[in-house]
Amino acid sequence: MTRAYIGIGSNLDEPERQVREAIDALRALGEVSAVSSLYRTAPWGKTDQPEFVNAVVGLDTKLQPRPLLHGLKWLESELGREETGERCGPRRIDFDILLYGDQEIEDGDLIVPHPRLCDRAFALVPLAEIAPHYRALLDALDDEERAGVRAMGP
Repeated sequence: MTRAYIGIGSNLDEPERQVREAIDALRALGEVSAVSSLYRTAPWGKTDQPEFVNAVVGLDTKLQPRPLLHGLKWLESELGREETGERCGPRRIDFDILLYGDQEIEDGDLIVPHPRLCDRAFALVPLAEIAPHYRALLDALDDEERAGVRAMGP
């Protein structure tokens, strides 16, 4: 088993409910070993859209990284995500592999750690909550980036 950290986000169709359903759905891919609080976050990249609800889950999985990515894409589809091809746009549900054990992977569309993890408070705040050894990455962000992330509770 390998511990992967999975980022979850939604800003459409009752985002809080979408994220909670996504957390439950991850059980199809392994054992959910840690779940962060939910956070309201300002949109990143494309700012003319609703706020997101984000969380991070620790997932203990037997799946290798590529099958895990395929499983996450399958779950997104099952949960109603429609591919628009728009980067950073609104979405019903989104999964990202933030970390997979201590592996570094660069294989086409599979890049681990997530290539922009160190720049995104919406991923680092919930990650640091359930994996405090990543707190230094969060502390390196500027105050303005961190200010866009607000706790909603467990």
